[in-house]
Amino acid sequence: MTIKPFAHQLVSLKHNEKTPIVFDTSDAGTGKTYVRIARFAKRRAEGGKCMLVMAPRSTMRSVWLADFRKFAPHLRVAVADANNRAEAFASDADVYVTNHDASTWLAKQKPAFFAKFDEVAVDESPAYKHHTSVRSKAMLKIIKYFTYRCLMTATPNSNTIVDVFHQALLLDGGKRLGKLYFPFRLSVSTPIQSTRKDGSPIANAIKWVDKEGAEEAVFNLLGDIVIRHKLDDCADIPPNHQYPLTYQLSKVQRRAYEELKETQLIMLGKQGVTAINASAVATKLLQVASGAVYSSPDVYHVVDTGRYELVLDLAQQRKHPLVLFQWKHQRDLLVAEARHRGLNFAVFDGTTSDKDRARYVMKYQAGAFDVLFAHPKTVGHGQTLTRGTSTIWASPTHDLEMFIQASSRQRRIGQTQKTETVVVLAEDTADEWVYENVMNKDGKLKTLLDLFASIVPAPKKRNKVTA
Repeated sequence: MTIKPFAHQLVSLKHNEKTPIVFDTSDAGTGKTYVRIARFAKRRAEGGKCMLVMAPRSTMRSVWLADFRKFAPHLRVAVADANNRAEAFASDADVYVTNHDASTWLAKQKPAFFAKFDEVAVDESPAYKHHTSVRSKAMLKIIKYFTYRCLMTATPNSNTIVDVFHQALLLDGGKRLGKLYFPFRLSVSTPIQSTRKDGSPIANAIKWVDKEGAEEAVFNLLGDIVIRHKLDDCADIPPNHQYPLTYQLSKVQRRAYEELKETQLIMLGKQGVTAINASAVATKLLQVASGAVYSSPDVYHVVDTGRYELVLDLAQQRKHPLVLFQWKHQRDLLVAEARHRGLNFAVFDGTTSDKDRARYVMKYQAGAFDVLFAHPKTVGHGQTLTRGTSTIWASPTHDLEMFIQASSRQRRIGQTQKTETVVVLAEDTADEWVYENVMNKDGKLKTLLDLFASIVPAPKKRNKVTA
């Protein structure tokens, strides 16, 4: 069966033929994976060497292996995880798919190991945005062996424009943004002294803030290698409505919250929970507002379950919602409440096997679950969950990349109904600050992405979606 690409994918393929290095920042759901597979399949047929795919663990099989089987079934694909890495890379294949952390293992291989490769595709490239991380350093060491390089992400600068630096370095070796991190940061950011509430400075605490026009400057330097398509320009998909939903803390919860805020210590039964610095206080306040607080990494104390009763009320008012949690206690309390109500559900998090992940997505799309509970890091890449129309965040997140990716699982090509993203916030708590902060980051991200999108004219005819 011949797969006919969409109009915007043909634009991407044409762009890919012009340059050996590509920064694909198209929206989630626009078919970046197909473009990469189709381009490689053509080069491979013309005598090109093998391809290495670096991807999140959750998408190695569910997205990349599945899409190669769908779009280029004649190509042999080896999936290398922590259990079979050496064996998989020693096998005879056209494509080798592995996870981001494998970069450290790959960096230990001899140059001869890479002789069979000439292309690398890095899916969700912000995994390498921190220039000092072990895997980023390892990736920089091995990427020199690849002539054709593609980085793929819909969220290149989810925190600050500086996030783009190391991703660009992997692509062009420093040709466009330079080879040194600190000079680049100084050129696009301004150091701001962090202060306490009373205005006094916090020693050794500097915050780097993007300069006005930084996004435009970076765009001007990267424009020739960037391709971007907005989902709304590519397909007639009904809109998404995103909004916060507030609720009141219980009296017990409010008392614990204010006690921790004032004294940095709360007593829960016979045991005290102490926060030793400002960052720890903020985290503990978010935990208390969420209904539980941790006295150690694995031990938490339930303060109130009202939030989870509300979340399940919201879930039962909707068909097949996706409910996102961030902490273990949130998962446990959501599961307990769902069981109490007799709901049919599944849990999709770091403890879920690859086999079960694929099975849960299939069952979800078939309408088998009343609700799917998921951790955003696990479900946030590659999964298509268009059977549902409501994404409910049990509490807000600081991480814009995670917020955007996980909130995009239902509004993808194939969705025929309006969708909504609901973020539950406890009124007059740190929840509100976190949500406001991530929305501010979203504005900066959209500025850069809109510039990237301006390179490519919107298609005259958008794709009609099908159920």
